Amino acid sequence: MSHVVAEIASQPECWARAAAVAAGAPAGLPVPGERIAVVGCGTSLYMAQSYARLREDAGLGETDAFAASEFPARRAYDRVLALTRSGTTTEVLDLLRALGGTTRTTAVTADPDTPVMEAADEVVVLDFADERSVVQTRFATTALTLLRAGLGLHGERVEADGRVALEQPLPEGLLDARQFTFLGAGWTTGLAQEAALKLREAALAWSEAYPAMEYRHGPISIAAPSTVTWSLGPAPDGLAEQVRATGARWIEGGLDPLAELVRVHRLAAALAEARGLDPDAPRNLTRSVVLAGA
Repeated sequence: MSHVVAEIASQPECWARAAAVAAGAPAGLPVPGERIAVVGCGTSLYMAQSYARLREDAGLGETDAFAASEFPARRAYDRVLALTRSGTTTEVLDLLRALGGTTRTTAVTADPDTPVMEAADEVVVLDFADERSVVQTRFATTALTLLRAGLGLHGERVEADGRVALEQPLPEGLLDARQFTFLGAGWTTGLAQEAALKLREAALAWSEAYPAMEYRHGPISIAAPSTVTWSLGPAPDGLAEQVRATGARWIEGGLDPLAELVRVHRLAAALAEARGLDPDAPRNLTRSVVLAGA
């Protein structure tokens, strides 16, 4: 068994532990009314986007999300929250250090023995969700669960759906598909981007992601009998019928969207195995991006 398969299977347990951490109100997590920015790279960026939308929709304060390298230095925030599994990513550390003494910073990480512990003002460590695989699964969803629980939006049903996502057989025929498109709306748009990234990373698959309403504005032209369109949550009226009319496979998530992402994780691992690839060590990737000379 690859490391990533075991890490995928541990997600509901990790979510329960993250919810317990959130219940303790750890120092550094955003409080109502703060204007914050959430930053990350790769998978962590997509989790940041999902959390930003959840917090805004909950009316708890203006919340933006940026790739760490694209943070707008002239914009003022009460707090910057960084998501970083490794605690060593160059762009995240550079930003946190640049903000030192001017803006409060918090990091959520998996490794307490890394430079982020000194770079951020406050740190929340989720070491129980750390991973050996390069491909990130459980840390990302656990970090989002911590933040989601902090908004009062996590419950036992999410964990139950996560277990269902691990037990249900995947839809038949997906391993033969030529292309995958993932759709989201609101906070699940970030999850859709992460779903597409997982298939690219683990299985070198052709995958894309869009806001569901935008899919009809061009991207649907790619739909064909050899493609799959997967909605991580309820889809706009009429979209399923339009996709099916192209001959493409339509999948509409019926579980909590975070649990639906677990199903995509399983697909990524299965597709990698079917293609003779090692999902723990994807081509051209490392566990953390540390730039030379940084």
